[in-house]
Formats: sequence, C-alpha cells, structure tokens
Amino acid sequence: MGSEDLNHNPNVSTHGMVRKSRLMRNQYTVSLMNEGMRAGMLASEDVMRIQHGLMQILKELIQRYTQGESSSVTTETAESILTSIMYAADAYLFGLESPEQAVAQLKSMDVHHIYDRGVKKVSQCFEETKALYKKVVANKLDIPVEAYHLTIEESLPVFLRKYGIIFEAHNTMASIDYPLAVDDMRLQGVFYMKQYLERLHMENDFCSLFDPQECLDLLVNYGKECRFDYRIELFNIYELVLHQAIFSLLSGGDPNCIRISESQFNRLEQRFMSLPESQIRSVIFKGMAQLQQALPLYSRLKAYMDASRLNLVHRVTNAAKHSSLRAVIITEREKSEKSMMISFNEEDRLNDVALRKLWHEIMACERVEDKVNLIVSRVHSLHDYLDLLESGCLLGDEYDHLFHSFGHMELAILAKLIFYEELRGDSRDLRSILLMAKSYESEWHMEFVRSLSRMDPERVQAIEKVMDAVDYEQMSFY
Repeated sequence: MGSEDLNHNPNVSTHGMVRKSRLMRNQYTVSLMNEGMRAGMLASEDVMRIQHGLMQILKELIQRYTQGESSSVTTETAESILTSIMYAADAYLFGLESPEQAVAQLKSMDVHHIYDRGVKKVSQCFEETKALYKKVVANKLDIPVEAYHLTIEESLPVFLRKYGIIFEAHNTMASIDYPLAVDDMRLQGVFYMKQYLERLHMENDFCSLFDPQECLDLLVNYGKECRFDYRIELFNIYELVLHQAIFSLLSGGDPNCIRISESQFNRLEQRFMSLPESQIRSVIFKGMAQLQQALPLYSRLKAYMDASRLNLVHRVTNAAKHSSLRAVIITEREKSEKSMMISFNEEDRLNDVALRKLWHEIMACERVEDKVNLIVSRVHSLHDYLDLLESGCLLGDEYDHLFHSFGHMELAILAKLIFYEELRGDSRDLRSILLMAKSYESEWHMEFVRSLSRMDPERVQAIEKVMDAVDYEQMSFY
C-alpha cells in the first residue's frame, strides 16, 4: 500500500474478474469483499466468516487498549480501532500482485493471519518512513519559506513521535501545511507520509541542481510579482523552479539557469500569445523532455516531473488568454541601488513591563497632542506600535492625529500590513482599495482607512510609491 506508479491506470483489470474501478483505496478490504461476491469468487458464508474474524480482532484489541480492565470503550474509540484494523488488512491485501489474488487470500486465509501480515507491512513502512525523513532533513533547502521549514522541523517529527501502528494506523497524526506539486490524498496514515516524504525528497533533489542564490532571487521576484510575502504563503518551491527552468530552456537560456531576463520574457510572451492550447502543450512537453535530457535526473524524478506537465500547460494557456504571463514567467527585477531603511526597528522593541508602563502614561494624558508625542518619541518597533494600536489607548480622532504624524514610510508599512489580502495577486491601486466597502475587525484598521481616505490624493499616491518600493522581507510583523 505504498506509492504507486504515477501513470498507473486503476480501471484496467488483468483477468476481467474484479472491476478495479470499484475498488476504493481507503476501504480496500471492504470493496474487495463486495467485488468478490459480485464476481462469484466469495460466498455469503465467506463474508460472514471474515466479518466475524474482524470483530474477534476488535474484541482482542479493546482488551489490550484498556489493559484488560474493560471489554468496552466509547463508540468513537471502537470505530477508530476498527478503522486501524482495516488499515492493516488493506495494507497486506493491496500489496498482493492482483485483486483476484487478494480475494483468494480472503477466501482461504484466516483473518488473523491477514491482519498480522498487515501489521508487519505497516511496521515496515514506518521504518522506511523514518529513514526517508533523515534523507529529507539531509537535503533540506536553505530557503526562508515558513511552511516548508515548519513541516520538516515540526510537523513531520510529531508524526514520527506519535504514530500508533496498532490503534491508530490510519491516523496521520500531524498537520502538513507545505504542499507538494503532485499529491495523492487517497492515502492515509504512514503510507501517505511515506509518499509525502518520497516526493518531497525528489523535489529537494531537483531544486538542489540549481544555484541557491538564483532560487532565493526567484522567490523574492515571485513575491514582488504576486504582491505578497513569499515567506508566509503556501506554494510549492519545486514547481516554481521547474517551470522557470523550462522557460529558460524555451527562451534560449541554459537548462540549469532559472533567471529569466526581460528580453527572454518578451520572446516567450510573443510565442505563447500566438499559440492555441494544443500547440502550447506540444511546446511545454518538448521543453520538459529537453530539460530531462540536459540535467542529471533519475527515472522516478523524471516520472514525477511528467506528472505536472499538464498543470503548467493549463497555467500558461490561461495566462496567455488573459495577458497575465508575468504571473507565471517570473522575470528578473533590477535591484534597488540602496535598500530603503525602515523606521520601525526590531532591536528597539520594549519589554512587557516597559510597554505596560508606557500604556499607563498614554492613558493618563488628557490632550491628544501629548498622547501622540509620547508614542512617537518612545516607540521605535513595529511590534510595539501594533501592540499599542490594539490596546485601546487611543479613541476616535486620536488615531487620525497619530497617523497624520507618521511619515510616508510608516504609513506605507502599515498599509502593506492591513491591505495584505487586497494587494495579494491584485493590480488595484491604494486609492481603489480605500474606496472598497469592507468591514474591519480592528477599530484601528478602520480608523487607519478613514485617515488615509481624508489625506490629499498626492500624499496617498506618494505613500503608494513607497509601498511598491518596500519589500515584505524588510518587515517583520508575524
């Protein structure tokens, strides 16, 4: 019940006796019994014997679960243990050469033997999964993408630590946030985790073929193009790198290069905009084949790459249709001569005691000018500003006085924070966002929008220019 060939067709039956299209991956034993009866390979007596055997195993495991103190558990627990039993049975039967052989085993073999062999299969898979995890850690990419690192460093270890082969074999036991380029969500438990790690390892292997600085620059430019913070977004790094490598090859670049110049983009845009989907497919498939020939790749990685070809075809076709190829083909951007300095300094963050003291001082002020002067003179950290704005130390027009005291940089940073979703992947300008009818959960968010809406159009335009110049990497607000 491990990873399957990515090109496997589940609807083809070798002998025509069992309809593979009716076999369910997560209920393999049950669907085998149904198909076995339909095909005349199992009698009703066989099914009753199998069901009785499964109930006997459940009874034994409940005793083991309660350490012999009780023969009953909650319905939820009993259902979970039974699902774990079926997971083990599925593991053994799915691993046989054909569904017909699996039905024959169900007919002739004691259910306890099927279960025991299934448990061994699950245990073996768990050991292989632990070994795979070590390989993934060893070839982990050095890129600042939060979901990628949290999955490898926190979520996967939770699974390896908590996974229960006997009572919760079907349970994944962890929250996996980082998405694969090609995933099979039909799998559960350790078989899903093994597949996940196999594919993540292949993705890492592929990305490791490219210059780390080029990969980092690609992520930065991708974030700028999509107007989001690539460090906290959920996207697949391998897919982004793979697509860029294909575009580089198709535009006359080297196969091991993922930088796309403006002139390369123009050539690709002119080419794709003039082609129907069928020809775009031919071009993409040819580019993938050329890339596979040019790079040192093993057969499983090539098959994995092939599985994502159609997705790229659809993305390019759709982007060409809507004249938005820049969102798919990420071009190099000129680096600013000097990085803009941000006036919110993380090093100047106040400790909790000092922040509470400042809050009381602000609340004691009677004049709004005194409140604003106190905040501006004492606060130099973005975190502290956010804490104070959320604390309720300002009321009504006091927010407006504070925001008007800020420079373009401070207002631009707060705007990028508040309007993150509106800016994400959108081309709307700041003025259009301010005119949107939207409710805000935080009072200070609402007051910020009102304050910006009252400012001169020239100042709003100046703030927007600063927003475009400030990268999310320069900001730390999460």
